[in-house]
Amino acid sequence: MVAQRTCPVGLMAFALLCVVAQDTCDLTSKETPCGCGALKRKAKDKDSLTPLEKTVTTLEEIMNGGESNKAVPQPRDAFVESEYPRTNDMVLIKGGEFTMGTDKPVFVADGEGPSRKVKLQEFYLDIHEVSNAEFEIFCNETKHKTEAESYGDSFVFDPLLSEETRKTLTQAVAAAPWWVPVKGADWRHPEGPDSNLKGRMDHPVVHVSWNDAVAYCKWAGKRLPTEAEWEYACRSGLENRLYPWGNNLNPRGEHWMNIWQGKFPEEDTEEDGYKSTAPVTTFPANAFGLKNMVGNVWEWTSDWWSIKHPSYLQENPVGPEAGEDKVKKGGSYMCHKSYCFRYRCAARSQNTPDSAAGNLGFRCASNELPSKSKNTNILKDEL
Repeated sequence: MVAQRTCPVGLMAFALLCVVAQDTCDLTSKETPCGCGALKRKAKDKDSLTPLEKTVTTLEEIMNGGESNKAVPQPRDAFVESEYPRTNDMVLIKGGEFTMGTDKPVFVADGEGPSRKVKLQEFYLDIHEVSNAEFEIFCNETKHKTEAESYGDSFVFDPLLSEETRKTLTQAVAAAPWWVPVKGADWRHPEGPDSNLKGRMDHPVVHVSWNDAVAYCKWAGKRLPTEAEWEYACRSGLENRLYPWGNNLNPRGEHWMNIWQGKFPEEDTEEDGYKSTAPVTTFPANAFGLKNMVGNVWEWTSDWWSIKHPSYLQENPVGPEAGEDKVKKGGSYMCHKSYCFRYRCAARSQNTPDSAAGNLGFRCASNELPSKSKNTNILKDEL
């Protein structure tokens, strides 16, 4: 990528694009991690797996320790279900100490390791990713204009485009041609000017930059979570596990998150029920009562990006004082373990604060209960 904008939405971080460069990749390299090619998701024996898939499979086996992988019991879901269109419920996350990061990184260049101890005070976190309905209330009240709207375009995943929109394309990201800048793509028109939000008001808002997310949080009397808070909430009390519920990708043979199934980027079999984003209320909550902490859309955090982490115990860390990119967590509906195994609690990536894309959203945090004036429902259940 060039140092200056070539597309009005701003620089897209290489990690977002998960470049398919070749059929093999060095997972321990300190260079920018490569992609490993689009491969079928169908069951394979170990000899036919790609290097990344072999690493992931081995990692899952090591993490499971040879024991039967039983799903972590989930809390009663009734209290986190919200009636459309309000999905801005928050839950209290009790403070505590946990192990952040991992000593078994998949993408070394992402700064996933080493593992280190972090202590946090209690905070509140949105149960759901911010939905289109919630973001619409904000925009209607404040007349906020997103950066994608101001610049006139945003990055969209090509297979989601209509044939008419595809005919208008003049450029694509060279290293990842499935990402294309589309004129008129924004949060109201996720796949370009001929798309809309019909039937998707309860889906996560996308095409929002870090700056847009901060503006929304301020309006709501909230803030973005720190990376440490986000990861603590994702892990929901579990130590050294890949996912919010444990190490099994599909507990009891069920899909618990929205990620890619099939051959990327040619085919998504939609085994989890979704081709693109899913409603923010779908899939089981983790033990803290939080939905879609992994998969669905990447989520902005407040931290500036760094791949160097202190080894000593940190209390309420907020990341570096300055930087060029902001940390995002959780992976998205485009992630698949054959090329972008970043739908893990310890995984991370980055983008410039003005970047926007069709798989990038956010949720809010708060130190105290936000004002009721924003119609925020606070769940006081002790978890």
